[in-house]
Amino acid sequence: MGKQIRKGLISLSWIIRLLINGLAVVIAAQVIPQIHVTGFGTAILVALVLGVINTFIRPILVFLTLPLSFLTLGLFIFILNAFLFWLTGTLTPGFQVEGFMGALLGSILVSIISWLLNGIWKGIRD
Repeated sequence: MGKQIRKGLISLSWIIRLLINGLAVVIAAQVIPQIHVTGFGTAILVALVLGVINTFIRPILVFLTLPLSFLTLGLFIFILNAFLFWLTGTLTPGFQVEGFMGALLGSILVSIISWLLNGIWKGIRD
């Protein structure tokens, strides 16, 4: 019985994190003029696609660009994150990221907002 409750909490936690990341995308689209999202449902899809990209593609790219990241003292990771944010925009209908600065600012802002909201959620949950 305890495992089922834990699985339910894990699933609920995953769904809430997805909603939080979707909210972060909506907020970023409101703040940054180069980012356009058609609605909250699209933002949830963006959060899902971005999560898949960050889970499977980002680690490979981070490993392959490790020497460049080392030479730039880690600043290249910002460029890599911007590229992945832009890639999400090309893969997700209803979500558009215009230009490098839009992708860079969007990736930074979504990360900060998600981090803050997830921290608040973790504090409430615990």
